Order: sequence, then C-alpha cells, then structure tokens
Amino acid sequence: MEVRELSRQFSVPVREPGVGSALRSLVRRTTRLVDAVDSVTFDVGVGEIVGFLGPNGAGKTTTIKMLAGLLHPSSGTVKALGYTPAERDHRYLRRVALVMGNRRSLAWDLPALDSYELRRAIYSIPPERFRTTRDELVDRFGIGDLVSKPVRNLSLGERMKVELVGSLLHEPELLFLDEPTLGLDVSTQLQLRRFIAEYGRRTGASVILTSHYMADVQALAERVIVIAGGRLVYEGRFDELATSVDSTRILDVTLTEPADLSTFGEVIDVAGNRVRLRIERSATARTTARLMSTFDVVDLTVADPPIEEVVARLFDAGAE
Repeated sequence: MEVRELSRQFSVPVREPGVGSALRSLVRRTTRLVDAVDSVTFDVGVGEIVGFLGPNGAGKTTTIKMLAGLLHPSSGTVKALGYTPAERDHRYLRRVALVMGNRRSLAWDLPALDSYELRRAIYSIPPERFRTTRDELVDRFGIGDLVSKPVRNLSLGERMKVELVGSLLHEPELLFLDEPTLGLDVSTQLQLRRFIAEYGRRTGASVILTSHYMADVQALAERVIVIAGGRLVYEGRFDELATSVDSTRILDVTLTEPADLSTFGEVIDVAGNRVRLRIERSATARTTARLMSTFDVVDLTVADPPIEEVVARLFDAGAE
C-alpha cells in the first residue's frame, strides 16, 4: 500500500448560541471546513502488521475508511493491492476486510452461521473452500457453540469473535482492524492478538491495526504510524518510539534506609526506602554509579518511560 499526501476535509455547520442564531441558521447555514486528515504519507509492505495510533479525533478512523474505500479523499492518492480504494473496484473489495470494534456487520437476529452463508454468496466463495475455511476459523476461535445462536444473544467478546471470523471467510490479503479489542476482557484480548498474529504469518496478509490499548500494538506491530490533529507525527519501529520522543529514563532505587535523592534526578515517587527517579538517558551510567558509591543500594532497575506516557506526550506535541 502506498499513501501519498492523503487529506480529507469535512464541512461542519457553525452557529452562535441563542435563539436568534438558531432561527437564522434555518434560512442561511454557515459552515467551515475542518481538516480531519492532513497530508498523510506512508507505506505498508506485504505481510506487514502496522500499528496506527492517535488520540480521539486524530483522524485514524477517517484514514482507515479512505484506505478501505468507504470515503473519498479530498486530495492525495492511495494505491492498495494495485487499486485505488475510492473507485470501489469489486476486485479490490474481494481482497480486503474491515473490522470495527464498535460496529457490527452480522445480522442481529440470525445465527452467525446464516450470515456466513450470505457472505459466501456475496464473495462467490466455492462451497468446499468456504466450509473448510469456516470450520478451521470456528475451531481456532473455539466458537462452535456460539455460531448457531442469534448474534443478539452473544456477549460483547463473543460477538467480536464471530465478527472477526466472518470477516476472514474470504481470506483477505489486506485487513483493517479498528479497535478490535474494544471492551473485551484481558483473556479475550490475548486470544484475539494471538489469532491475528498467526493469521498474518500463515496467509502473508498485511494488517493495519488501530487501538488505544498499547498492549495490542506491542504484541502485534513492529512498526507504528502516529497521527495527531490529522497530521503524521511519527513513523518508525515501535521499539524506537520511546528513544525518539523521550530523552529520559526511569530509575527505581531501593535503599537500606530512606534518603533524599533529589540531587540525582527528578523524584517521581517515594514509598519508604524505594525512590523512583527520572533522569536524562545520557546520564544513566554516571547516575547509577554515583548512587551505588554513595548509598547502600538494595536494588536498582533502569527502564524506559511507560509507553503510554511516551505516546501521550507525542499526541500532545502533534496536536499543538
């Protein structure tokens, strides 16, 4: 997939508060253009799982919808599997799938099996291949006892499983996952992550994943794309994100007795004999050596700042 200078604007109404303004808007509505996505450029390779991150309102879902062909860009170009998604060529649509954690695509009052049969007809999947793929997916997810129940009777986690299976029946080569673990319990989240990783390895499909759960991205994506305010603010390896954004490290020091360590760095937390410090990354070796030579240290650990903190800082900087 090649995305070049992709932008999308929306026209939104503007109205001052008050009854008079409300009445005037009935005759003449004032609008303004809002940049939901602003000149975003990136590539996704064959078989690659890419994390797509951003705060609420950053333009993630709008971008995903343009890549999937649900929205037309205001400007810029997208080439995916050799097609232009906005043209909605049926040959492209047969090779992609979009799963949104806060949306359902299966018939609410029917068992999932009936909706699966409908998808077999829509995608013209040969019956034998369909049954083999369906039974394999159902078995891998352990949902054999769920697919015969009406979808409305399933829990959120159960619905997410049957939704994902339905989206993979035609074996898509490009998979868009928008918050696939939203609202799921920890066990189900782990199960979904394992399945997505295995599906990518087995089929060579490319996956673009958006999630507010950093554990999803850490488990699945080697590379991440971050947008804030509709603009791209970071693209690179996930394990390099902390060092590229934050120049500090976190020291957890346990001493034999309480002590003031404020001269060694920024004191973040104190709990008895344990002190947490924030120090400059370049001073890590020097600071730890000073601590060891000055105090009776029981334990000392060094780590990067929590990834959620790093990403939040990146979001704030990009939104300015």
